[in-house]
Order: sequence, then C-alpha cells, then structure tokens
Amino acid sequence: MGMDKSGVGKPSQPVSFDIEARLKTIPKAPGVYIMKDRQGTIIYVGKSINLRQRVRSYFRGGDPRPFVKRLPKLLGDIETIVTASEFEALRLEASLIRGHRPRYNVALMDDSLWLRIDVTNPWPMVQVVRKVERDGARYFGQYPSASAARRTTELLNRQFLFRTCSDQELKSRDRPCLQYQIKRCLAPCVLEVSHQGYMDRIQEAMLFLEGRFPELRKRLEGRMWEASDRMAYEAAARYRDQLRAISAALERYKVVSTDESDQDAFGYYREGERVTIQVLSVRGGRLMHTHSYAFKDQAFPDDEVMSSFLNLYFSEDRKAPDKILLPLWLEDEQPLAALLSSRKGAKVEISTPVRGPKRQLVAMANKNACHTFRQQHSEEERRKDLMVKLKARLGLRRLPRRIECFDISNLQGESVVGSMAVFMDTIVAKKEHRRFKIKGVDGQDDFASMAEVIQRRFTKALEGKWPMPDLVVIDGGKGQLSAAVDVLDRMGVTAVDVISLAKARALRAPRSEEVQHSLERVFLPGRKNPVILKQNSAELFLLQRVRDEAHELALNFHRKLRRKSAMRSSLEDIPGVGPSKRKALLQHFGGINKIKVASVGELAVVQGIGPQLARKIYASLRS
Repeated sequence: MGMDKSGVGKPSQPVSFDIEARLKTIPKAPGVYIMKDRQGTIIYVGKSINLRQRVRSYFRGGDPRPFVKRLPKLLGDIETIVTASEFEALRLEASLIRGHRPRYNVALMDDSLWLRIDVTNPWPMVQVVRKVERDGARYFGQYPSASAARRTTELLNRQFLFRTCSDQELKSRDRPCLQYQIKRCLAPCVLEVSHQGYMDRIQEAMLFLEGRFPELRKRLEGRMWEASDRMAYEAAARYRDQLRAISAALERYKVVSTDESDQDAFGYYREGERVTIQVLSVRGGRLMHTHSYAFKDQAFPDDEVMSSFLNLYFSEDRKAPDKILLPLWLEDEQPLAALLSSRKGAKVEISTPVRGPKRQLVAMANKNACHTFRQQHSEEERRKDLMVKLKARLGLRRLPRRIECFDISNLQGESVVGSMAVFMDTIVAKKEHRRFKIKGVDGQDDFASMAEVIQRRFTKALEGKWPMPDLVVIDGGKGQLSAAVDVLDRMGVTAVDVISLAKARALRAPRSEEVQHSLERVFLPGRKNPVILKQNSAELFLLQRVRDEAHELALNFHRKLRRKSAMRSSLEDIPGVGPSKRKALLQHFGGINKIKVASVGELAVVQGIGPQLARKIYASLRS
C-alpha cells in the first residue's frame, strides 16, 4: 500500500487551495481519498477503484447537490492513499471513518443490545450486553431495545432453564434459589446436574437465537420419542410442552420468505441530505429483528452512502449473513462481498434483486425505511415546537436544546451529594448525567451545596472540557436560584439562561380543614413573582421530567453512598477485621449482603480470616 502524502493528520491551514491543480496530482489507482476543511479537519472519507475519476466527479458542473456546491469554499485539501486493490481500500475506508468520524460520512452510533453466551464458561448463561467483544463468547442480535432483549431472554430462560445468577453466586450458594423453585433453572450451583445435559440446553438456546428452527425442532422431537421409548413419560411430556411453547413463540415472528438461509434485507429512503436505512434480519424464513439508522449531512451519492454503511455495519464483531439484499446497485459490490466473506470465514452473497420474493423483501424494507423517516422527522418537529414554546413562555434568550437540571440530596447533613441531569432536544441523555460529592460544605446547607456544584460544573465548561448548556434548571425556589446566579455572575457566565422550578406547596384555607396545593412555580432571575405555566401543558411536563430525573439521580447516588457507609461500619465494628481483611471479604463475596448470609465455613476460606475470626464475624453480623 502506497501513500502520496505523509499521514492523515491535521496540516497547517493552507494559504490557498487550487482544486484543478490538485486533481492533476491524484493517481488513477484504487485507494482512499480524504477531504479536509480549511482548518485541517477531516470531513469526508471515500474510496474508489480510480481515485482521480471519482474525486473529479464532484467538481463537474451541473451537480445540484448543496454540499457539492459548497465544496470549493469548504475544502482546504484532498489527500489520497493508494492501495493494492479495491478490497484493501474498503478495509482502510472503514478504519479511517471509525477513527476520525468525519462529519459527512455515516457514523454508527449503535445503542442496540446483544445477547451474550460465554461458551468458554463451564456453566454458561445468557446475558444482555451493549458491546460485542472478542472474548471467545457467542453474541446474538442486535436488539433494538432493552425490552426486546429481555423478552427474548425470559423466553429462553423458561424453555431451556439455564442459570441467571453471577459466577460469584454460583460458587458461594449452598441451596437452590427462587429460580429453581419456579422451574426456571436447573440449579447447577448445588445440584448434581449433568454438565452435558446443561450444555445441550445451551446449544438448543443458540439454535433458537440463530433461527435454526427446523434443527431445533428435530432435536427436541428426537428427545421426546427417545424418552417415550424408554417409558420416561414425564420427561417426554416436558419435551412435548417445550416443543409447543417454542412453536407458539415462533408464531410472533412473521414468515417472510421460503428461503431458509440467513439473509438481511436493506431499505433506503432519502430526502435531501437526510437518509434512513432500515435493516430486516431474516433467519430461517422468519423476520427476527428490524432496526433503523438515521443520518444527516449525507450529500454524497446513494451508492457511496450505502457501501460505506455496509462496510461499517458488518464489522469484525458483526458477521454478515449468507445473503445481503440491497435496494440499489453498488459499484464496489464484488470487492465488498469478498471483504465480508473474509471477515465471516464463509461466502457472503450481495445482490440487488429486481423481481420475485427477494425483491418483495427489499420493497418491504424500503417501505419501512420511509415510514421510519416520516415518524422520526414528525417527532423532531414536535420536539422543536416544544422548545420554541418553552423559550417564548419563559422569555429565554436561546432555544433550550441542552437543558441541565441540578439537585441536592442529603439526610440530616450526611452524605451530601449533587446531581446534574441532562436533556438534549427534550430527550433524556443519560450518558451526559453527572454526580457530585459535596466537599466544601459542612452540615446541611442546600444553598452553599448548590453553589459548589454550579461552580464545579461551569469550571469544566470554561476549561473547554464540558459543553455549555442552553438552559439551567435549579430544583428549588428563590434561594437556590440566587445561589446559582451569584456563582455564574462571579464566573462571568452570562449567556446561559437560568431558572428554578419549585414544587407545589400544601395550602390550608383559613377556618377550614381542607388542604389545597399551590401550582408549581418557575422563578426567573430579577423577577419577583413566579411564572405559572399552564397545568398539563407540554412545557411544564418537560420541566417536571427534567427535575424528576435530577432528583432520582441525586437520590440514588445518596443511597449508594449510605449503603457503602453502612457496609464499612458493619465490618469496622468487628474486632480483628482491619482494612485488608474487609477488602478480602468484599472481593471474595462481592458485597456485605452476601457476607451476612455466608456460613462459618465459607467465611473461613477467605484469605486471612480463619475459623476463629469467621465465627466472630458470623455472630457479629447476625446480632
């Protein structure tokens, strides 16, 4: 692989960029081209079997796309990396897009879930995970939501009876748990369960997840008749019931193809620079999963967008199915199929069907992509309208796209904590949430605690480490609002809107036993009387959601610290149990609750404990 420039880092800003002169230096060879803006930031990565021809196509006259018209003013440089083949160019393109995440390339921000079965574990289980890792385990999915993943896990657990406890619980348990009592587990923790029999169930669960239903049905029917032949009628009845339950579960999955090979059908819908791609995963002829991906700023040709998406979607961690059905023809279809086949270790066929059942499957994917696009953008308009209304009602200076709410939680001045809950475009952004331990305030002083949290948060913003919010919501009344505003004034933060949301108060009418409640109030800096938002309005509901999220975040953090404190004190009160022994106990059992239910024998095997101290710990924790 050759390279006509040294590296792909950020060069110094060019004085001028002569596109025509640069085009003449681009080789007529396969490779990757890297477009940069005038600040040296990579904005697009593409690949081609003929670099000069592909790059030159963007600068031919008459191209109506807005982005292409902006290119001459936007571009600062174009770099190229020559590769030995288009196959190598595909691999390099995926690597560069993942590494640099250019603005105009598709970027998979995948929030889906997977089911993980660690086949290297002596007693495997099914776990719901967010990330696929190269750890020897088997991964199945992806699932578009936590509820979908949980439903599948519960179905598998009911039918195949694998364990759901952690490895630590498996080792330390001395009697079967509730899962065994309700016939959801074989209890390999304490019972003499056949290892081969347990692994057979895991294999059958994997057949179900792979969509290999005929094979699964054949195995279960064989066991049923085998049990019947040896007159083990109860076992035969269990296999019969299991077959019925699995057949009933399969009814939920729509039959969309008579072709029982694994195949993914892709739908594509575009309006301007916005694109939605829909994936229909068909296994054994049944539609198992569907997932959509939405992208903005996609001004490049449809085949480039689709090719780049497939290259990223079927990464080293997500193996391609036997067949990939596309709604449009790709110039690099053959090298892409070769790349995906090499990643999978088996042949992958890519086609663009024009008639028959496969074309109908692609048409279904296209229809779903269009529906998802309409739904997403209708929701976007609704959210934007809500932000505009909130801005107008409270007289805000900026559209409240990033809203941050702050809350303080404590119990009689102990374990005082603060929380910052974040909403982006009216949607909760849990990854942006932050928690704070109050360090510089003694006792219970909510105003001083709020001031400390605000100062720490905006110090990060002024240092460029955290983004600035559009709207700050303080959970409380005038006092908490004043504490926050004073800190922001001292720090010179004047462009951020700040409000506080005070909860409803109980009001007792004169000479009456009837208790009424005031309306929730919004306080604004410099305004004496609060703003009363219309009850049941979308604006008030949004602020309540933000406030409740911050309150829950602070409360959970406070409870966690209290549990840790109680854990430490429970062990600290036992003579002879110092820091090293406490650490050994917690590492061995995983928590104070498991230490409390441990037997003397289980405690004694922990390093540094011994029988005598184990009896003392056992007696102390139960007293």
